Amino acid sequence: MNGTLEAEVEALWERSEGGLTAAEVGTDERATIEAFLDALEAGEIRAAEERDGEWQANEWVKRGVLLTFGLSTTEPREYGGVTYYDVLPLRRTDDLAERGTRNTPDGTVIRRGAYVGGDAILMSPAFVNIGAHVGDGTLVDSCDTVGSCAQIGNNVKIGANTLIGGVLEPVENTPVIVEEGVSLGAGCRVTSGFVVGAGSVVAENTLLSPRIPIYDLVEEEIRYGELPPERRAFTRFVESSLGEHDLFPGGAYKPAVVALDIEASTVEATEREEALRS
Repeated sequence: MNGTLEAEVEALWERSEGGLTAAEVGTDERATIEAFLDALEAGEIRAAEERDGEWQANEWVKRGVLLTFGLSTTEPREYGGVTYYDVLPLRRTDDLAERGTRNTPDGTVIRRGAYVGGDAILMSPAFVNIGAHVGDGTLVDSCDTVGSCAQIGNNVKIGANTLIGGVLEPVENTPVIVEEGVSLGAGCRVTSGFVVGAGSVVAENTLLSPRIPIYDLVEEEIRYGELPPERRAFTRFVESSLGEHDLFPGGAYKPAVVALDIEASTVEATEREEALRS
């Protein structure tokens, strides 16, 4: 089925590149887009997958997401008695309860085309965008954003007010990846295709981006774009190349991240209370 769907999406992409517009979309084209969104929501297809230990983007899936925007029209829609205008409706959530997942009302927004696993918790206000994949047992806390095509593993804890960025273009770029068992402290930012390794614990207000160096004290090397598995990470400021300036005395500093071996006490401190499951 997915092979057929991939071929249909790729054919539609070529037509779109050739000038097909939303006004020209008919029943067949709309059926392809709806089948694509259904497959995303069912977890049958993903924007990125791990192959031979490396995360790789599924370019055709990211193209499908772009097609969904480009070949859809903005329409009035209803949510909670309020009319809003968007190219996509919200995702139906009547399949979540049977899998043990719950989302609180008045602000929890799951957009069409997002996958949410079983035994997950989404606290309002939280936003999960199209193409995102939220694994089993994961907690998306209040004021969190899970961006387009972001891939969140099983049993991840995303602390309140955390931003998981989205990556749609270029289509060959891998989106943000948060592997299983990760704990992100409140106020973290993970952007631009960064990969957070399995089992890592990230301190509050840490920015993880390919533009910020990771000083891995375990392997004694500087990394960019990834935090290795089983690390404890936190922000520190290091000297930048900018020297003294007329506007301020002394040199300038830039943010960096320090990564250490994870400790048993750190893991214990970040474990989710069983009360959350009751």
